[in-house]
Amino acid sequence: MIPPEIETGTMGRVAYARIGPNEDLVQGVEKLCLAQGFRNAFVRGALGSLVDACLYARDGGYRCLNGPAVEIVSLAGEVRAQPDGSLVASLSGVVADPQGRIHGGAFVPGANPICMTFEVTLEEWLPAGGS
Repeated sequence: MIPPEIETGTMGRVAYARIGPNEDLVQGVEKLCLAQGFRNAFVRGALGSLVDACLYARDGGYRCLNGPAVEIVSLAGEVRAQPDGSLVASLSGVVADPQGRIHGGAFVPGANPICMTFEVTLEEWLPAGGS
């Protein structure tokens, strides 16, 4: 058995922020982290809806759900600094389409525009060793 990789560190600051209409969910979270100076962060809470949603599927493809107002039921994920200094958000969640059907998966970057507004809570992660 291969032992799991364990990262140690501490939690830092908390930011409560809003992403505006038509801005992409994934890119919006990345921009919020840049604006707050978070190199790494976890999503701790979220509330809002998307115009349309696009989620990765198990087969490596993706499925798009037409709105308007695809509701986000839950959202989890993290943002990680890359060696070049950019930030990459990996976000997964559960959404409800306008007919009330439930779908889940990872959000495709650039394909999930916010409907009206989106509220998100981010908590900074400070890895030991400063990565």
